[in-house]
Amino acid sequence: MDLKTLIRSVPDFPKKGIVFRDITTLLRNGPALEEACARIADHFRPKKPDVVVGVEARGFILGTGVALKLGVGFIPIRKKGKLPHRTHREEYALEYGVDVIEMHTDAVEPGQKCLLVEDLIATGGTAHAAVRLIEKSGGVVAGCGFLIDLAFLKGAQKLAKYDVLSLITYDSE
Repeated sequence: MDLKTLIRSVPDFPKKGIVFRDITTLLRNGPALEEACARIADHFRPKKPDVVVGVEARGFILGTGVALKLGVGFIPIRKKGKLPHRTHREEYALEYGVDVIEMHTDAVEPGQKCLLVEDLIATGGTAHAAVRLIEKSGGVVAGCGFLIDLAFLKGAQKLAKYDVLSLITYDSE
């Protein structure tokens, strides 16, 4: 199945000159969603991850699907102030300013193998902050799986020390 054909490109969103890669058109297609989750799970299965970690919000959708395929649990990373218990937090750079993501301090057990699953990697800021949260908690990053890599933004290079899989690559805007 060619998953790339199921991604809608929306020009000039969220601002002029940007082409937004909309995954909702893939998510609504049950067989395609299952295929995407299975491909990520199959790639990382030999690493035997103990849990899957996903970042709010679309990382929850794909990450949960991958976790189910692997038969493991799921750990959410959320935006600042959304988790009810004690958290670790990481700041990361945005185009203009910074943002913060958080994970419960007791979400990852020391030595636990964690697979980060996200919908898209662009500049790599969010994903890099997520792996820092995993490692700060004592977890081991088993790999990073993405549906889409905007390769021209070179975000995956920030994760070069990990096993990174992207199912769809865009080499230009």
